[in-house]
Amino acid sequence: MGQFFDTIVWPLIWLALPMLALIVGLLIMLAFLLLFDRKVWAAVALRRGPNVVGPYGLLQSFADFFKFVLKESIIPSGANKGVFLLAPLVSFTLAMGGWAVVPVANRWVVADINVGILYIFAISSLGVYGIIMGGWASNSKYPFLGALRSAAQMVSYEVSIGFVIVTVLLTAGSLNLSKIVDAQAGGFYHWNLFGILFPMAIVFFISALAETNRPPFDLPEAESELVAGYQTEYSSSAYLLFQIGEYLNIVLMCAMASILFLGGWHAPLEVAPFTWVPDLGWFVIKVWVMFFLFAMVKAIVPRYRYDQLMRIGWKLFLPFSLLWVVVTSGYLLYFDKLP
Repeated sequence: MGQFFDTIVWPLIWLALPMLALIVGLLIMLAFLLLFDRKVWAAVALRRGPNVVGPYGLLQSFADFFKFVLKESIIPSGANKGVFLLAPLVSFTLAMGGWAVVPVANRWVVADINVGILYIFAISSLGVYGIIMGGWASNSKYPFLGALRSAAQMVSYEVSIGFVIVTVLLTAGSLNLSKIVDAQAGGFYHWNLFGILFPMAIVFFISALAETNRPPFDLPEAESELVAGYQTEYSSSAYLLFQIGEYLNIVLMCAMASILFLGGWHAPLEVAPFTWVPDLGWFVIKVWVMFFLFAMVKAIVPRYRYDQLMRIGWKLFLPFSLLWVVVTSGYLLYFDKLP
């Protein structure tokens, strides 16, 4: 029995602990990011935002959570019940699974695999299945139309994100996210944002907005003729899982932006007092800064039409990102900067 515990049980417990810590930390941070999101929109509109539940409204997200959990879960009579209930679980699980390879600090990562960036790209590509399943299983035309729009949008902008990642891989010389961060060590002037990859950082930011259905590209769920997109027939915990999955994807994109272009957990300058902040602190600060930009875009930029959204993805970002892969390759080769 002792050997069984030593060889199987304890290794599994030690493997599960970092996963549990990451999940709990993410969900708690997500609650306050949601509040921060609403406070930013309110400030831009000269409103107060949530300010009743708890001091300064700090407990508003937790109140919303209990509201969703305690509500009655309604399943439409014509829906495919199995797929209907499976869809939000798929969305939530895939959104959470993408975080397994994200290094939140030096050597602080659940799975430090050498193809981490490909893993995240694969997981984010699979996320479209949860949305398609939810729209189709509802047995309603509005959710299905919203799901198709969302799928087309996500697939279109994943192409541009793929080419952005290629340029980062050319500069870093590795598919490992920790090594990509380490390639930007030494101060902010070594970050990819302030070099040849600056245009690709802009493309990545806008593509991330479209990939996660954030305004001004929230066409699948915000147009009046679609009611609420693929989530129209959902309620209670199932709807909550969709929302959490969507926000987890948004925060993952913020984390990827900080890893690929903002030096990850590295301080802007390797001198005091910047070095007094721990690695995890700098990573969280950068994620929050990126999330603030996401929130400001929602509060300021008017919504695009669907044809404009597709035109930007296929006629502007795709040729430009292809061109910049060639430009980056030529630059690295000419100046002998290939890793």
